[in-house]
Amino acid sequence: MTTLDELFLAAPPRADAVVDGSRRMSSAELDELTTAVAGAMNARGIGHGDHVVFQLPVGWETVVLYRACWRAGIVAIALHPMAGPAQLRQALAQSEPTLMISTPGLPLDADQHAVRLDDLTGGANPAVTISPDDDALVMFTSGSSGAPKGVVHRHRSLVHKAQQSVEVHGFTADDVVLMPAPLAHVSGLLHGVLVPGTAGAKTVLMQKWEAGAALDLIESEQVTWMVGPPTFFIGLMDHRAFTSERVSSLRLLSCGGAGVSPAFVERARDEIGAVVKRAYGSTEAPTITTSRHDDPPERMVSTDGRPFGESAVRVDPDGELWVSGPELARGYLDPDLTAESFVDGWFRTGDLATINDGWITITGRLGDRIIRGGENVSATEVEQHLEAHPAVRHAVAVAEPDERLGERVAAFVIAPEGFDLSTCRDWFVERGAARFITPERIEVVDEFPVLASGKVDRAALVDRL
Repeated sequence: MTTLDELFLAAPPRADAVVDGSRRMSSAELDELTTAVAGAMNARGIGHGDHVVFQLPVGWETVVLYRACWRAGIVAIALHPMAGPAQLRQALAQSEPTLMISTPGLPLDADQHAVRLDDLTGGANPAVTISPDDDALVMFTSGSSGAPKGVVHRHRSLVHKAQQSVEVHGFTADDVVLMPAPLAHVSGLLHGVLVPGTAGAKTVLMQKWEAGAALDLIESEQVTWMVGPPTFFIGLMDHRAFTSERVSSLRLLSCGGAGVSPAFVERARDEIGAVVKRAYGSTEAPTITTSRHDDPPERMVSTDGRPFGESAVRVDPDGELWVSGPELARGYLDPDLTAESFVDGWFRTGDLATINDGWITITGRLGDRIIRGGENVSATEVEQHLEAHPAVRHAVAVAEPDERLGERVAAFVIAPEGFDLSTCRDWFVERGAARFITPERIEVVDEFPVLASGKVDRAALVDRL
């Protein structure tokens, strides 16, 4: 087993390892900056096992800071660039950092103790012995409510996941990834830093998602793979400048999160012309299941994949998915939360799922179930029915309070050609859906509010009701 720094040093060198706007960084320049920053932190007395917090925009600076921390044996704590002062206070209280790094315009920079990356230069390579069992990362989970939870990963779990992802997806140094997600999010970290750093692939960074700009980058940089929620790819396909020729370099799209319906996968596959598959994971268990790039296409459409290697899944009597494997975090900063969610080598995901011949399908969240008159309704099932209608591009089902039933099913849909409640009812009858899962309110919207991770902000939609 190796450490993260050793993993990156073993990758093939390239002249354009990171592309960030007009800046192109070679792997040699990236390594030189990594040494300088790691040495500068070490010269300040910050070293093995210390916590360093940074809040930066999506960009090459975050890549360098991750690598510098891991070279010096420091625990990297990247805070989401959209995290506000309240979230920062909670994160800092939990992580107790030795050093804070930010940039003008972000909340952390207002702290008088925060420094700039430009202050960390000229250091020599630190002499330190790092073990695969050392802590490497604290990443805070994002959500629409509740205090953030600090998830702790070791070098061992992150190295395993990076190597396994390269093998499962068939990535090589010829690949190019477009990464619009924040690198302080687990998907951004895995596919924008760890996987390309392992394969020697090129990473193209975007500070903010914009479909037109993404189309330009896909075409100019010959991007071969992307990872993200359906909202990204729907935005690409709906953009007025979209053509299949402009995205012909793409060979693989991997989607996670809510709203990855069979209808969406089939549309993306047809219009973009790439392998499109679903995947499932979390900050605590990054990409615990997925399909191989050469798996049967029908499995990619109808399931969220299967575990690989030593990873395993099971469903408890309540329908909750439990997962285990080498990629699991060692727990949370809060030991009480760790004891509650990490049990005998298994992580309780809080997600509802079914397992068929080893392939899993996520059916919803324990907290996202709509309980209508005593009947449990899966929001995911409702959304899949809606998105199968030719007029509906994207759908989100939520619970609307109801005095008689407790809750009833409401749905927000993106349907440029129109879609109303009467059409919805007829469609659910045509599909043979149970009457109690049929939406009783339809709201047509132009777009959905999203969380910083790119996932739909369901709580904001509920507030609109």
